[in-house]
Amino acid sequence: MAKANPLQEQLLKAGLVKKSKVSEVAREQLKAKHGKAPAAASEIQREAERVRAEKAERDRALEVERKAKARSAELVAQARQIIADKKVPRTGEIEYRFTADGAIRTLLVDEALRKQLASGALVIARQGDRYELLPRAAGDKVRERDPGLIVLDHGQATGREAAASTSEDDAYYAQFQVPDDLVW
Repeated sequence: MAKANPLQEQLLKAGLVKKSKVSEVAREQLKAKHGKAPAAASEIQREAERVRAEKAERDRALEVERKAKARSAELVAQARQIIADKKVPRTGEIEYRFTADGAIRTLLVDEALRKQLASGALVIARQGDRYELLPRAAGDKVRERDPGLIVLDHGQATGREAAASTSEDDAYYAQFQVPDDLVW
């Protein structure tokens, strides 16, 4: 048993405390003296722990944002690489006009390329300040990575309402003769 202090001895002799309680308190004092007792967390320690937790949460949020930006930059780079690798060489003297950024743009193509563009077998994609022709499969891959790079796609699925109104329009306009040399 640890040695009791004089006050404890006096309380024990007076019969105010039990011997087991005195020895328990003495053990706790001995543990506290040697640093083995659980120290009560001070206000400064709790504040420091709270600040560490906030900083860790902030760091996690910044890391998630940084990874998202890196992923989007990677997807844009992949789309540009697909355009550079899969572009169809343009030849011809027929002007093919389309709208991009609120302006009418023109590409010189031949008859075969013009028919493929009209049928949706080819799409037009933006490559910097230029426009390139891509096969449908490559255009779909580019659209998955960055839909803003696809400028013109006639093969893109349209809504059912638009298809119904188009078929009505086609039936009406079928009665008019269209000149063979008409090219927009």
